[in-house]
Amino acid sequence: MVKTYVIDTNVLIQAPDALFCFDEHERLLPLVVLEELDGLKKADGERGANARKVIRTLENLRLSGDILSGVPLPGGGSVRIETNCVHEPLPESLPEDKADNRILKVCIHAQKEGKDVILVTKDLVLRLKSEMLGIPAEDFSNEQVSSDSGNYLGRTTCYIRADVSSAFQTQGVSLDNVYITDEEGNILPPDLTENEFVTLRNDLNPQATQLGRVEKGRIVPLTFAAASPYGVKPHNVGQVFIQEALMMSAQRAPLVIVKGPAGTAKTFYSLAVGLEKVVNNMRGEYRKMLICRPNVQFDKDIGFLPGTEEEKISPLMRPIMDNLEQLMDSGEDNYRDEMMLQDTIQEIFEQHYIEMEAMNYLRGRSLVNTYLIIDEAQNMTPNQVQGIITRAGRGTKIILLGDPRQIDNAFLDERTNGLSYAAEKMKGSPLCWQITLLNSECERSALALDAIERF
Repeated sequence: MVKTYVIDTNVLIQAPDALFCFDEHERLLPLVVLEELDGLKKADGERGANARKVIRTLENLRLSGDILSGVPLPGGGSVRIETNCVHEPLPESLPEDKADNRILKVCIHAQKEGKDVILVTKDLVLRLKSEMLGIPAEDFSNEQVSSDSGNYLGRTTCYIRADVSSAFQTQGVSLDNVYITDEEGNILPPDLTENEFVTLRNDLNPQATQLGRVEKGRIVPLTFAAASPYGVKPHNVGQVFIQEALMMSAQRAPLVIVKGPAGTAKTFYSLAVGLEKVVNNMRGEYRKMLICRPNVQFDKDIGFLPGTEEEKISPLMRPIMDNLEQLMDSGEDNYRDEMMLQDTIQEIFEQHYIEMEAMNYLRGRSLVNTYLIIDEAQNMTPNQVQGIITRAGRGTKIILLGDPRQIDNAFLDERTNGLSYAAEKMKGSPLCWQITLLNSECERSALALDAIERF
């Protein structure tokens, strides 16, 4: 049975190609959606660009047929604009001049016409109001990762046969030489993914462990386990795995995705490796380190803030500066050393070893030989993260950091944010290295670890 999907503005702003994602069903756009798109078309950044893209799509459809009656789409189904329904009654508690409630009027009218109506919106409150009125509502699911995708940690533990364990560090081992066990003790072959990190336990002495990574049907030893980028040494297994992914060249590991709770040193370690590669410049791999930190309200309003770009983004980047100060701090707690510390950091920025930018300013750029850190990447949309990854030019390494459970964007959740989306789409790619840090690997403080485990 053909369904009628009433599409909210926020769906189109986040996924401008959403009109082509409903198979053989009818897409219905309330007139208020067009009005909202018109109000957003001059906005800066992704919102404005996506609004303009949708408007151009609708104009092409208008030229190909009667968009008020319905225009067929190439992949099946149709799209039309609904201009009526203004006289449909609503409960007194829902004011008629509010945009969301005008969308509900369209849904009610379509239901009265006998249509199987589903409202598609990323607005949780609108979905609640819709259900209260007997109108089925759902999120836009094309960008929603599967419910079990979060189970992939980018790391696992296997047993290795004792007779081949000694040869691992020199030549690695084939997957035939490792195994896992189920709850009953039965031996099973592991389901391993390309670039997945592995903790190998000697099957005769499980306390003896070795660390490796899956590569082309083998588990190979780590290359940078003994490194100490910018004087930082790993404090746990998770940090050893992070170090391996970050230290590896952009040719072999151009995309690194690190997930984990607060205090697990995701940002700290990424900055340490960046400083090692850019400031110490051992191999001359990167021209600079570029740092971005998406923030919903900030990205929307940056054009209206006073001051230079650096002054505008300074509050947003304070956590980055805290990490830089910690990395460079000599440990002497006096005024003179504090001034020297600030002078050293200022010199690094003046030499353009490190640059910080708002997400808006990355649009349309091609980044070459750049060490790019996207902190708090869980606040990106799938469309944004796709745009960032496709910005990577020759010699660029992109690091996505974040915790999918801590999201500030009202229209995103654990399954629809850009970090989770990128992690699922890039899983198994030989060019993407992923690692999830565990709660127990929090290094910030005993209090931070206790809070993570309790909340």
